[in-house]
Amino acid sequence: MIFALQSVGVAQQFIYSWLYPAPKKSNHPIKLGVLSSAHINAASGEEQRCLPCFSQSHMLFPQVIYPSQTHPDVILYAIASRDAKTAQKAARKYGFLKSYGAYEDLLDDPAVDVVYISVPNGLHFEWAVKALSANKHVLLETPLTSNTIEAKKLVDKFERTGKVLMEAMHWQFHPAAHFFRGIVDSGKYGKIVKTYARITNSPTTPAGDFRWQYDLGGGSLMDGSYVVSFTRYALGADVPVEVVSAKARPAKHDPRVDAAMEATMLFQTKEGYNIHSGIYTDMERGWAMGIVPRLWELPAIEVEMEKATIYFYNAMMPHVYHYIAITDKVTGKTRYEKHYVDGPEWKDRGKPYWSSYRYQLEAFVDKIRRKNPPHWIAHRDSVAQMQTIDEIYHKSGLAIRPTSVQAAA
Repeated sequence: MIFALQSVGVAQQFIYSWLYPAPKKSNHPIKLGVLSSAHINAASGEEQRCLPCFSQSHMLFPQVIYPSQTHPDVILYAIASRDAKTAQKAARKYGFLKSYGAYEDLLDDPAVDVVYISVPNGLHFEWAVKALSANKHVLLETPLTSNTIEAKKLVDKFERTGKVLMEAMHWQFHPAAHFFRGIVDSGKYGKIVKTYARITNSPTTPAGDFRWQYDLGGGSLMDGSYVVSFTRYALGADVPVEVVSAKARPAKHDPRVDAAMEATMLFQTKEGYNIHSGIYTDMERGWAMGIVPRLWELPAIEVEMEKATIYFYNAMMPHVYHYIAITDKVTGKTRYEKHYVDGPEWKDRGKPYWSSYRYQLEAFVDKIRRKNPPHWIAHRDSVAQMQTIDEIYHKSGLAIRPTSVQAAA
């Protein structure tokens, strides 16, 4: 379902790019560089173009390209690929001023202020460190790294430099997420009893995609790490007290890779009571009755409380479509809410057509400009996210994703 959802998001942002023209840029805008305009083939190390519908350059449009085009203080300065022609094509298509046929060449450009890194998970640590060495700020795709060891080392390196590093957990920046959290925290519906979050791919993640490669940090839980984020965000928690159970469905081609993961975690609140939280991720979710894609299974989290059940539908990309359903346990009646603007964190800042990526970029620029962003993904949160993922893998019997040579040194 995720690929279909992302494609809808791309189409939506293309439409918005026509309806809402780009604003005039500031006199000294932040220059953005992008690493990767196509997927990496794990076997050859070369970029592949066998997945045109879901190529990295295609998905970069809603993630950074359109948000940058509509931000008055950011310009699309440079894009790098391991193939010069691929980079040139992307630069012409999206309006980058420069293109490079090597990631290192982009990092060597002193004019680049910020690097958005969207290479496979297993390469996050290496290229984030290289960007830091080149004196760049970094917006790094989620999950932050392959494992906790890398996450702690990466955070330590950045905190000693004063440069900005943030994990791109974009969904948390959308007003709908803040309204959802506000409902849960309001006290109106009593204490949290339990939670359940899911994220599935139906149709399945294509064969050959890096998400199936263990050495590149692949796996269903890694790709669907949003469910861990949904859960921890709803609870306001760091790491679980315990991963009670975890069961993986290994990939047929490599038993180290989880095609699906189901787990139950035990969290403890600040008040001292326990909450059981279930999660489910699946990269090859079968079609209903074998013929119908499960297009209705958008990423979601359900929070059962003492007096009501709160259901946040499409929490991952709420700007495309979402609703928050509040079902009263006594009356059985359900009230629906939708929020695309305003809210407890953004107030009156933002536009109804802004995507979660656009809100995220707004906060990221604030941080670089030494302003106080309305919302932020702290380093501690990203490390706790990675620790939780590692603990689930350990409980399932699968190895955590491998530590890179650079991090192990």
